Amino acid sequence: MEAFSKLKTPAFVFDYSETCNNIKQLASTPAEGIKRIASDADKAANAYYAGRERPQLLWVRRTGVDDRADSLLSILKGASMDGLSEEAFFVGSITRDLNAMRNLSFDKQTGSINHLAARLEYMLTLAFFRYAAGQRFGFCNPYKTFNHLDVEKQDSVRKFTIYRGLYDADTELPTDSFFTELRHWITEGQTGSRLQQLQPTDKIYHTLKEQLHGTTDEELRIKILCNMERRRWRARQPLNEGEKRIVVNIPAFELYAYGGDSVTSMKVVCGAVTTKTPQLNSNIEWMEVNPVWVIPKSIVEHDVSRHAGDESYFERNRYDIFERATNQQFGIAEVSRAMLLSGKYKVVQRGGAGNSLGRIVFRFKNKFSVFLHDTSTPSAFLRESRAASHGCVRVSRPFDLSQFVLEQPEEWLSDRIRIAMGIAPETDRGKAYVRNHTPEECNKIVGYVPVKPRVPIYIIYQTMWPDTNGVMTQWPDIYGYDNIIMKQIAPYIDGSKNI
Repeated sequence: MEAFSKLKTPAFVFDYSETCNNIKQLASTPAEGIKRIASDADKAANAYYAGRERPQLLWVRRTGVDDRADSLLSILKGASMDGLSEEAFFVGSITRDLNAMRNLSFDKQTGSINHLAARLEYMLTLAFFRYAAGQRFGFCNPYKTFNHLDVEKQDSVRKFTIYRGLYDADTELPTDSFFTELRHWITEGQTGSRLQQLQPTDKIYHTLKEQLHGTTDEELRIKILCNMERRRWRARQPLNEGEKRIVVNIPAFELYAYGGDSVTSMKVVCGAVTTKTPQLNSNIEWMEVNPVWVIPKSIVEHDVSRHAGDESYFERNRYDIFERATNQQFGIAEVSRAMLLSGKYKVVQRGGAGNSLGRIVFRFKNKFSVFLHDTSTPSAFLRESRAASHGCVRVSRPFDLSQFVLEQPEEWLSDRIRIAMGIAPETDRGKAYVRNHTPEECNKIVGYVPVKPRVPIYIIYQTMWPDTNGVMTQWPDIYGYDNIIMKQIAPYIDGSKNI
């Protein structure tokens, strides 16, 4: 080898240590042509290269860069089919540098072999991480996006802000182990096949994708891209397509009850813009007929407390006051406004006709104390825009919903629910009961009704969603979420500079 030493060209000498140092520099300091994005993918790539003294190179070998990079490039070049930008995944830069490496074309633009190798290694990993994480989990984090929007409380002196929770849909997020697995896929030569497996399989996603390529309308294109992003957010427990379930789509103001191959819908009222209905997943576990309404503290503070001591107001609205700690009832005249504002007392509206929850409520566990319920003001369903509640969802056909969630309800149970809700009974037994009992007794004929098996419920926010006939329909963006999502995903979107 000493005889050939004079033939050595310094520009072609690959130095592992120098390449590692160059990669660490790229990972710690923004470089021209490599735009940073505040994402889990970028953090994971930077942590891998900047956090190790001599990181294992994933793509670059002394012999160059093999066809694993070509497999990745072939998929990234199709990113525009999903409305994604090739620039976000460095397709042009990687292609140029890969050709320079393979042709040993080192110049001022490419830099030395060790600079070029470092740039290729870093860009390939970053592009792979971005694309894999984005297509698998979404390009924006819905928890961070929606749970830092609406301020609930703020203290400028102590400098803290509490936000209202608006998202808890049990959505999967990328973890450190996911990015560790991605590195294994690279070293094992599985970049192409594994990326194919990470692509969204959701039917609605692919319907939206088809519509994306069938329009030149920029406004519609933005709407489609935002809804495609929402379909990338996957639940930790995937839904069985044939499973009985309830979906409430907030922008549509509609509830969809899916049972096997059939679907029925009904109008709903959702939260106002200032008291938005949160997005969540849960299971309906029980129903209460003629429930009492424990008025939320926020409503007590803003509306009820100013009427403290006004017995006619409390009687007119059928409100009672109880001490929270002991559940002891207090007279209206005994409780001052300051006592109500202290939070030690609760205001409860009696059940029955006129109750704000209506005649029936559908309960499911969630962080926001929201639920589905009937209403004492059915005229709200006549409006086109039905954003009017304090966050709960009011349903227009509550009895029908009660029959849907029950597993083949027996006739007498159905009639007892009718009687308690003030609906005419259908059985002879039910008719006789109404004749022989007082209205108060009829109200109490049934109370707590368990739902077994539990029925999954999904409260979603899709401004494009299929109607009961499966036709993709557009809905107004009542909470302005499309704009918020678009700002988050813009760095990844094809033509985002023009949007």
